[in-house]
Amino acid sequence: MTNSRVFREDLLEDQVVLVTGGGTGIGVAIAREMAKLGARVVIASRKAENIEPAAKGLSEELGREVTGEICDIRDRDAVKACVDRVLKRFGRIDVLVNNGGGQFFSPAEGISPKGFDAVIQTNLTGTWNMTRAVVDAHMLTHGGSIVNITMLTRRTFPGMSHSVAARAGVEAMTRTMSIEWANRGIRVNCVAPGFIASSGLRTYPPELGLVESICSTLPMKRFGTCEEVAWAVAFLAGPAGAYVTGQVWTVDGGSELWGDYWPIPDPPEPNDIEIPVEPWEEV
Repeated sequence: MTNSRVFREDLLEDQVVLVTGGGTGIGVAIAREMAKLGARVVIASRKAENIEPAAKGLSEELGREVTGEICDIRDRDAVKACVDRVLKRFGRIDVLVNNGGGQFFSPAEGISPKGFDAVIQTNLTGTWNMTRAVVDAHMLTHGGSIVNITMLTRRTFPGMSHSVAARAGVEAMTRTMSIEWANRGIRVNCVAPGFIASSGLRTYPPELGLVESICSTLPMKRFGTCEEVAWAVAFLAGPAGAYVTGQVWTVDGGSELWGDYWPIPDPPEPNDIEIPVEPWEEV
């Protein structure tokens, strides 16, 4: 198994980490990093076609078992059953990474009531469901770390009003939970990725040319990587983050801070955008 490029390999030795949305993109990168740090990793997704190949592929790649769970985070009964199975098998859940979510690109006037409700139920309610299930079943007694993956919410995000609303709700919920549960040994934080070269980029309408034009709007003039998000999660989950709670860590190359009045020239040659493809994926 290849070691982490940032952290020591036994940083999370024998801890149990549950990653929702763990079958694709950023979720796979988080699961991979956690396993490299010695954790026993469980990845969950509502789609068997995502989770089963990812669990098998990561296990073979890392030389240690990564467990896959089928779970619809919108379904409270399914969530409770999933958490119960993990606790029955491993006896603990030390870290919960709420990465499960989803959205679609659309101007606000094009979002149907059903579409809006689906995004809220997945990103906000789903995070609540997973958090409460893990906290109630284990962390209130034993402590732990929760990391919620959100998005850039402090500036506008045209085309994503439904998702920004849900993720801002998660961030507000995170701040409040971090205070309520601080004396129970539970830390709750967010990592807010900016534009990341992940499989999610494939959902942007190609006719709009957004992916090709986005780099000019980023101060670093490049997309972030899934691995860079995973490193932030690992820091918050591990001992280095032991005194950090209620925070939103933005991983966006400075894009949330930049205003147009300070021009930053594009590089002479545009950066290639390489969306990673896992060995088990068919694109």
